[in-house]
Amino acid sequence: MLDLKFIRENPQIVRDAIGRKREKDRLDEILQLDGERRKLLQKAEAIKNERNKIAGEVARLKQQGNDATDLIAEGKVKADSLKSHEDQLKEMETKLNELLLYVPNVPHSSVPVGTSSEENVETRRWGELRTAKDFDFKLLDHLTLGEKLGILDFGRGSKITGAGFPVYVGKGAALERALINFMLDLHVREHGYTEIFPPFVVNQASMRGTGQLPKMGEDMYHCEIDDLYLVPTAEVPVTNLRRDEVLPLNELPTKYAAYSACFRREAGSWGKESRGFLRVHQFNKVELVKFVKPEESYDELEKLVADVEEVLQLLNIPYRVMLLCTGDLSFSAAKCYDIEVFAPATEARAGWLEASSCSNFESFQARRANIKFKRDPKSKPEFVHTLNGSGLATSRLMVALLENYQTPEGKVIVPKALQKYTGFTVIG
Repeated sequence: MLDLKFIRENPQIVRDAIGRKREKDRLDEILQLDGERRKLLQKAEAIKNERNKIAGEVARLKQQGNDATDLIAEGKVKADSLKSHEDQLKEMETKLNELLLYVPNVPHSSVPVGTSSEENVETRRWGELRTAKDFDFKLLDHLTLGEKLGILDFGRGSKITGAGFPVYVGKGAALERALINFMLDLHVREHGYTEIFPPFVVNQASMRGTGQLPKMGEDMYHCEIDDLYLVPTAEVPVTNLRRDEVLPLNELPTKYAAYSACFRREAGSWGKESRGFLRVHQFNKVELVKFVKPEESYDELEKLVADVEEVLQLLNIPYRVMLLCTGDLSFSAAKCYDIEVFAPATEARAGWLEASSCSNFESFQARRANIKFKRDPKSKPEFVHTLNGSGLATSRLMVALLENYQTPEGKVIVPKALQKYTGFTVIG
């Protein structure tokens, strides 16, 4: 959520952000309602002052033994008027807060202006990029290879739940578990994150705090009886761990790493864009979340990206880092990098698959979730800046791993970094 004062003082900046993120422009309604609210607030304050003066005069007359009946009646009129004004203010503020929830975050000045992912900017790439023609045998895509090896079963996943719910089998299940444990260990032991194992369902306040509600409610799995949501990412429960809290300065930066299953109703288009793991309703992810001082948040964003990159470097999977343009930036983010892995047998998007997004939300989420810090015991609390990144999502990572590490015999070599977690070196 943006600061209302910032919106009032910088309407054009906010309007530009709304347009560049292709959101509905509610700014005129917000500014008009804010103006009416401020005028009503002034009237309420004036009535309150008049009521207080009358109350003081009533007390003085009573002390002197004089009749205060007329003033008491006048005071009651003022009290009733004040209550009416306060009820109107409460109604206005509720409506205003609801409107503010639909205003997107303002992109940082370093974010390139653009209308779609085609205008994202590649900042760097890493690893040996081998396309299908660089292999001396016919490459199989991850779905064909996984089913041939008996380690993935999308058909039975569809039978027991529906399309987009994968089943990992045997060494496939072990490889998935190895990826999760490897990433958690790296981030906790080497990068200094504290491990969290959060609930996989959250309440409305948690979804609202990180920006999923109200805008993206239709994309979420909602348990209506309990009014709970399956988490679309561990970002939601982990960020809300500190909701309505004031963090002491010596706890910043606070860094959490968490595994969760992730659930999303949207599944994209049919065809090659949705084969296998390219679009699923349920997938696994290790998420990284940071609470930091505002002046350090962009340095911390670069460190976050570096933590994610190290995972791919240790797995020896080629990748590129993309700086998202304004038109591809999420509703809540001020700046975001996507880390895309390369899968040589995947035709969709020329083999480049997003496996991580690393975002700085500045104070946008912290305002919604009321997460603050104090620089010293006597200072006024300030909003922290929140960051998060996938460290990483295993679904796209599994695609890249299977396709980059397959052999002419149709087997898959297990990356060296994972072998102590799997207990085997080859699948097949």
